[in-house]
Amino acid sequence: MWKATLRNRSKRAYQIGGFNKKTIKRLRSSHALPQNYTQLQTELLKLGVVPQRIITDPTKTLAYGTDASFYRLIPKMVVNVENETEVQNVLRLAKKLKTPVTFRAAGTSLSGQAVTDSVLVRIVPSKWNKAQVIGDSADFIRLQPGVIGSNANLKLLPYRKKIGPDPSSINSCMIGGITANNSSGMCCGTDQNSYRTIQDMRIIFSDGTLLDTGDQESRRQFATSQYKDLLKGIDELGKEVRSNTELSRRIRDKYKIKNTTGYSINSFVDFEDPFEILKHLMIGSEGTLGFMS
Repeated sequence: MWKATLRNRSKRAYQIGGFNKKTIKRLRSSHALPQNYTQLQTELLKLGVVPQRIITDPTKTLAYGTDASFYRLIPKMVVNVENETEVQNVLRLAKKLKTPVTFRAAGTSLSGQAVTDSVLVRIVPSKWNKAQVIGDSADFIRLQPGVIGSNANLKLLPYRKKIGPDPSSINSCMIGGITANNSSGMCCGTDQNSYRTIQDMRIIFSDGTLLDTGDQESRRQFATSQYKDLLKGIDELGKEVRSNTELSRRIRDKYKIKNTTGYSINSFVDFEDPFEILKHLMIGSEGTLGFMS
């Protein structure tokens, strides 16, 4: 869920050319999935993921081998997920099989963080595009990761409000990428970026555990689960950072300007609640800490 703020490029298409039938045949004949990927595919099919949404054909994975950047890594497998349960299943199995996973929403970033030579987990936009305005004055809006940024603003337009981030790719990029990248834009600066305007989120961790930071029961269960040591560690680290005056000052100074390099360690000085610290660490983490739903 996002805080709405007062109001104050076209999609890119990719085409792969220069491949004749002989080249395609050679690609397919030389393609053999490693055992852990074959097992992942088999287990996902058993769990109900339809074969059309698990892509291993090398001529098709090649097409998914780049995002809006100039980097290319060809995934061994692409899984198009439609809901949280499927994400949980993919992550549980991938962890069990020691298989790396990379997430992609719209793939509009120029830095290449949505490319992989392992498993690409791609959200199906039509299944992750719900947007719900909260309250009569629209102070908040609940968004799924497949909502395009400009569509979120259209939802808020009748209330003369918008989401905080305003990246240049807002007509194409999706909320999942906006949060994972801590997107800002020319107008919002550091006051209305993703970090400052996020209210709550649903997080799926590498073992499939789901945490809803806006739900007290979910928080309680998380705090008594195997993740209690994680929360304890975050709490202790936060106290250590905040007790170090010089370190706290340096962190605050570093994040006075736009800074999306690395993790949002400013959360350790901005918040004391370990849930708030964890939530804000997720912003800008580029999918390395979990899936944000």
